[in-house]
Formats: sequence, structure tokens, C-alpha cells
Amino acid sequence: MRGTTVITGADGYLGRQLAAALLADGDDDLVLAVRADDSAELAAKKDRLAQRLGPQARSRTRVVAADLSRDDALADIDTRSVTRIVHAAAVTRFNVERDLAQRVNVDGTARLRAFAARCDNLQRLAMLSTLYAAGRRRGDVHEERLDDVGFVNHYEWSKWAAEEEVLGAAGELPVSVLRLPTLVADDDGGQVTQYNAFHNTLKLFYYGLLSLLPGDGATPLSLATASFTASAVTRLLDPAIADGVYHICPDPADTATLDQLVDTAFTVFERDPGFQRRGLMRPLPCDQESFEDLLSAADLLRGGPINQSLSSVSPFAHQLYLPKTFRNDALRAAWPGYTAPDPLALAETTCLRLIESKWGRRTQETP
Repeated sequence: MRGTTVITGADGYLGRQLAAALLADGDDDLVLAVRADDSAELAAKKDRLAQRLGPQARSRTRVVAADLSRDDALADIDTRSVTRIVHAAAVTRFNVERDLAQRVNVDGTARLRAFAARCDNLQRLAMLSTLYAAGRRRGDVHEERLDDVGFVNHYEWSKWAAEEEVLGAAGELPVSVLRLPTLVADDDGGQVTQYNAFHNTLKLFYYGLLSLLPGDGATPLSLATASFTASAVTRLLDPAIADGVYHICPDPADTATLDQLVDTAFTVFERDPGFQRRGLMRPLPCDQESFEDLLSAADLLRGGPINQSLSSVSPFAHQLYLPKTFRNDALRAAWPGYTAPDPLALAETTCLRLIESKWGRRTQETP
């Protein structure tokens, strides 16, 4: 039976990937909910989505303005036709302010839950979260509802609080929380069209703007591609799959440690003539106490290059001192035989692409 899937944040990086995957995978109509302050911004976003999604989108998609900070955000959507909702809208900056994280990530999710409760034919409400909703805990993290153990930044806290909004509806609504890893490339080829803290930190290392490596070198890091993630989310929207929490990440045995990833990155860097000319050394390991002292000292040098470099790393660096392993038994049961990207191979190809494009600048400068 043909239904309607609503995607919030549909013009975001992963929202676009999901829309394309769902258009290719099934015959549902899509309602693409985007934030737009006026009709001109909405029209511009419609045009960009049409260009990205191609001709097949014209007959099966509708783009609507939806600001989830407002109570009437989804008023233009007919609740009777909605069968699935994917909640991808969020502020994802590690350094997001607490008030903004509350207003968008938490209160916005509460409004979406209220909207979902009015959809009589709803088969799935899936919220995209982050593995780091686990906060400051260490060790094994299972696919289950988590207690508040404290958080490294407001972003982590807000995604945990948003999870609570969704999981609080379990038993009343068909809900799933899909915790995502760090997305480092579009696909296995290493193409990068969305930059995040992972790429920015590598850039600091490559240009010699960061000479210390914060974190425990044995900390496992879960990396994936947007294409793998979109395929997993599409699979988990099947109404036959059990409600609950899913970790969309490689098996624990297939993750790489911080030390392994840094070694892979510098092995690639050291083959580059431009990097060789700078004669840069590999970063020195930095324990947590020393890192805290460095942050305190850098705070006195506001506006300087040291402060700027550290301020881009510090909002997530504390996680690197909290080794944790994300179990994905529920994902493997729901998606037998799935294949996640090899983390070290992915890191290598991504680093090569970053150098080739000068972190996106070379593509932008090409006529």
C-alpha cells in the first residue's frame, strides 16, 4: 500500500541522502519538511532539492516549510496520509548553545512526537540520534534507553533528551531511535561534501595548527559513510522490524582506535609533497589533565591561533578520554549480512580526497 513518509530536516546533509534512498527504494510519496523563514527561502530550497533528487522527485515529493520551534510547524501536512516519519532535523554542532539545543533538538522533537500522535495510520516514527547520546559513560553501550550520566557538551545532552521524548511514547507509538556514528564521507570512495569536526581536526594536523593529540589512544572510534547510514535507516523503516534503539555502526570488532586512525591519516599526509615541505612532526599524545591545563591557558589568549585551534577541538575532545564500545546486536538482527565500511580504508580514502580538494577549496575555485 502506498503511503507518505515525512522527513524533517530534508534539506540537510543526511536528509537529502535519505530522500534519494527512499525514492529509489520504494513508492511512498515524500513530504520534505525544511526550515524556511519566508516564501523566497522556501522556493530556493525547493529548487535545490529538485536539482539534487532528479526528475523522479517531481511526482512523488512535496516540500513544505516546517520550523519545529513553532507549535504549528507541521500544520500543512495531512496527518491521515502519513505512514512513516523520519526526524532528521537538528542542530548538530558540538559547540551548540544550551538554549538553542533545548529549543530545536529537544522541544522540536516533543512537537514532532505530538504531531505523530495525530497520525492515525502511522507505522514508524524514527528519530536520528547520535552514538554519543551515551555521554560520559565508558565500556559497552547497548541498544537501549540510557540514563543521564553527564555529557561532554550540550549537543550530546540534547540528543539524549530528545531520545527521551521519543522513547517516552513507546507502547503508544511505533518508535525507533537510530543512533548514528561519525559520518566522514559520502561513500566508500571518500568523497566529502559535508565537513564536520573529524575533517576540521585533520585539517589542523595537516597544516601544523595542532601539535597535540588529546585522548586515550586506545579509544575506539565509530566511522561510517552517508550511503551506509541511509541504507540502514531505509531498512529500519520497515514496519515489520521491532521498535526500539538501533546503533547504526560497524561491529565492535571492526572499529579502529584513535591511534590507528591518526597513524593512517599521517601515513597519507606524509606521502604528500606539500606536507613534506612543511617538515611537520606527528602530534604528541596529551593526557586529560595536561589538556585541561592547555585549554585554561589558551583561554587567556582569546583570538590567537592556539585558542582558535583548541576551541574547534575541545567541544568533543573530552570524549576521546572516555573509551566506549557500541554494541549493534539489534542492527545485525534486523539487517542480516550487512556490510559496514572498513574504518581504516575509509580514513585513507577520505584523507586522500581532502588533500586533493584542499578541504573543499580546490573544487570551489575551479571555474
